[in-house]
Amino acid sequence: MSFDDHRSLVGLIAILASPIAIFVLFSSLTSTSRALIVTILGAQMLLPVGTFIKIPMVPQLDKTSIASFSALLALLVFGRRRPEPRRNGIGLVELLIILYIAGPIITSTLNSDAIVVGDRVLPGVGLYDALSAALNTLVVLIPFFLGRRFLNSADDCRDILRILAIAGLLYSIPLLFEIRFSPQLHYWIYGYYSHEFVQAMRDNGFRPMVFMGHGLLAAFFLMTSGLAAAALSRAGSRLFSTSLSLWAAYLDVVLWLCKSLGALVYGIAGTLLVGFTKPGTQIRVASLLVTISLMYPLLRTFELLPTDAVLGIAKSIDADRAGSLEFRFNNEDMLARRALERPLFGWGRFGRSRIFDADNGSDVSVTDGRWIIDVGQFGIIGFLSEFGLLSICVYRAASALRYAPSRKEQQLLAALALIVSLNIFDLIPNSSLVPWTWLISGALLGRAEDLAYSRTLRRQRTTTGSPSRIGSQPTAVLAG
Repeated sequence: MSFDDHRSLVGLIAILASPIAIFVLFSSLTSTSRALIVTILGAQMLLPVGTFIKIPMVPQLDKTSIASFSALLALLVFGRRRPEPRRNGIGLVELLIILYIAGPIITSTLNSDAIVVGDRVLPGVGLYDALSAALNTLVVLIPFFLGRRFLNSADDCRDILRILAIAGLLYSIPLLFEIRFSPQLHYWIYGYYSHEFVQAMRDNGFRPMVFMGHGLLAAFFLMTSGLAAAALSRAGSRLFSTSLSLWAAYLDVVLWLCKSLGALVYGIAGTLLVGFTKPGTQIRVASLLVTISLMYPLLRTFELLPTDAVLGIAKSIDADRAGSLEFRFNNEDMLARRALERPLFGWGRFGRSRIFDADNGSDVSVTDGRWIIDVGQFGIIGFLSEFGLLSICVYRAASALRYAPSRKEQQLLAALALIVSLNIFDLIPNSSLVPWTWLISGALLGRAEDLAYSRTLRRQRTTTGSPSRIGSQPTAVLAG
């Protein structure tokens, strides 16, 4: 067993103690569904970045995996029994899951050759790495499975948004502290900086990150909290006897202070959509965002995206950010050409999909977006299985929106779909795909499937005058 030797003992203790805290949480709360939501979101907000425990042949235990394992075990111990959702056999979702897990094994099988560039030798990918990649993928999907299974009711959707809004309000306090005094909390508590400090400096001030690992992640989280508060306000909910619209406005102000242009644009556009448009409009926008995300590799590979026009607009706003965007586009072009050499299943891990100097073997590429990482490592098949699995949750919600029994539930479902779609869309420029995204995506899919099934059952009852059997008979399993 080992952990990164430049990380602190306090960070290691936090990782080891988190399962105990999670079990206490599940045993204390009457709702295991709420405990699940708090567990996955709380780990992202509070646990240290970069500290991990590694046991041979077992995926490393860090802030992204320890909460998933602990929540799964806690549900087995504390979960109450209820009928299992009934589905009509293996569908597109199950096929995408199988492909997402099996894809890395195929990739490893096709990449046994070593790559020599200058003085650098990149090893071939063997059976061990194939099994390791597949196991890691399975661990990544635990929150998705849990969200789909245990967070599929209307109350669960409301709880997700409510807990997200409250979490944003609580987190705004340390965010404001770091905006004023610089990102120091991770260093003070865990003994090391989670990221290069220079990246926290922006516009003669500081971009906070607290325990998120990067200012972009912290700002994006706060943006989604603001959207959750706005959606709850539109649905008529209140928080602490105060209108949630006021809390949403407060979160938007803090978001502006976080100095993250992308998250701020998402926040402004999302708040306007949630506050002034119908649920149907919101979910159509969400569907459009995920469609663009799915098509982005095709648009970039065949130069169908007007990058020159995009850069021109960016230069009119901020020359420095335009330069950063141009650098990103240039890297994407290089990496896309490299990926096209093995387009279906990619080059595998160990940096085999990156660009190296032919003379000295130094790495000359920068991978920012999740899409280019997926296409390079696991090919178009890997990209479509991951992005497709996330996107189908939004598409299914769009189809099921009309089955929601009330306008309030439609509002909450559409807002959750919009938040998930923004998470997916943000994977184009950024690479952070966290367990929280998988959890709420699974919850969105589970709710859409439950609504669709209920609609089918009502139609069968109307037609036959009695309940019909749809799929398999329900069996009692653990649930929150």
